[in-house]
Amino acid sequence: MKLLFICISLLLTNNLWASEQSLSQLLTDIKKNQRLERTLNSSREAEFLAEKQNQQSLLSAANSALAVQDKRSKQLKNTLQSNEEILSNLETKLKERSGVLGELFGVARQTSGDLSAELMQSIISAQYPNRTEDITKMADSKALPSIEQLENLWFTLQHEMTESAKIVRFNGQIESANGIREPAEIIRIGSFNAIANGGYLRYSPETNSLVSLARQPSSQYLNLIADYAETKAGIAALAVDPTRGVMLSMLIQSPNTSERIQQGGIVGYIILSLGAIGLVLALFRLLVLMQTGQKMQQQITNSNASNDNPLGRVLLATEQASQQDTDTLELILDEAITREVPDLEKGLSIIKLFAAVAPLLGLLGTVTGMIATFQSISLFGTGDPKLMADGISQALVTTMLGLCVAIPLLFLYNIVASRSKVLVQILDEQSAGIMSRRAGK
Repeated sequence: MKLLFICISLLLTNNLWASEQSLSQLLTDIKKNQRLERTLNSSREAEFLAEKQNQQSLLSAANSALAVQDKRSKQLKNTLQSNEEILSNLETKLKERSGVLGELFGVARQTSGDLSAELMQSIISAQYPNRTEDITKMADSKALPSIEQLENLWFTLQHEMTESAKIVRFNGQIESANGIREPAEIIRIGSFNAIANGGYLRYSPETNSLVSLARQPSSQYLNLIADYAETKAGIAALAVDPTRGVMLSMLIQSPNTSERIQQGGIVGYIILSLGAIGLVLALFRLLVLMQTGQKMQQQITNSNASNDNPLGRVLLATEQASQQDTDTLELILDEAITREVPDLEKGLSIIKLFAAVAPLLGLLGTVTGMIATFQSISLFGTGDPKLMADGISQALVTTMLGLCVAIPLLFLYNIVASRSKVLVQILDEQSAGIMSRRAGK
């Protein structure tokens, strides 16, 4: 500040010099400026002292506030430590007490998931379609279940158990094979079967509806439904599927007799044709032999020879050769019996041939079917065992048909052959009796 005033003074001096003022005037001005400067310095000093006092007062107040805050900080620190200890103890107690609750939550979620999957596959859901919503939400929830949710879980489980032991009738919708729904009275047998309109139903979890089977099982199971529907009181037999549809699906997928025959193909039809021809021939020959046997028995008791039976014709040949000697008569009898034997044994060789050819044809069909199966394996590999099993099953059908034809034909052949032998034996016995009587004379 002094330097500034000196510079000003010099400038003024220069100006004064320039204006040609006197030195006295310059001295006067300098003194005047000095007084002014002292006045300004005094004022500034006073302001500084006042400001210093004010700052000192503020510093004292700040120190006092700092002391208060330090004291409060210590109190809060002590309180924090105490709260942390209390919180630690509470967390320990919470962990101890929530351990069982956590296990309960896990069990509840698992049970809800299992029950939800069970209900979605249960046929009872067709009668109660909206009962799985709350159970599914509980299974997917990550929060602790409420008392109401646990009670609902228990109630739903108990309801499923109770309904599985009931046979109920209710009105509902049945979905046909072409997707059309129609109302019907449905009979539900526990959680196993559902029947309506004289047929079995299948439960579809995808559409939550009962679907009519495109193909019903055999008549023996359908007759049970009819008998049950007609029963008004008492106990009635009814088929129950404990596998909840698995056995029923297997039954309807199993081929019937006509489908089995169709699987045999041309070879199967040939085998059945041979069997039918052999059966008709065997029964016809058995009937003829039985009639012939009756006539021969009547001829034994009748003294007059008849031409309608083998024994009568033999006796007629004997009467015609009554004047011949014994050797000639024996030859005539042998000739007459020999003529009758082919008629008595007619058709036996054909029946025996059919009985022998039938299994061979079955084996032929099996071999051709196995060849086709192995060709499929070579094309598609062995990744699908069902394909192999189906092909082998179809190939073995012809063997089954061949055995089914051969076994009865063998029995019939033996019966017819034994009957024929009996009749031939009767002719031999009667011929021996005639020769013995001729020798006795």
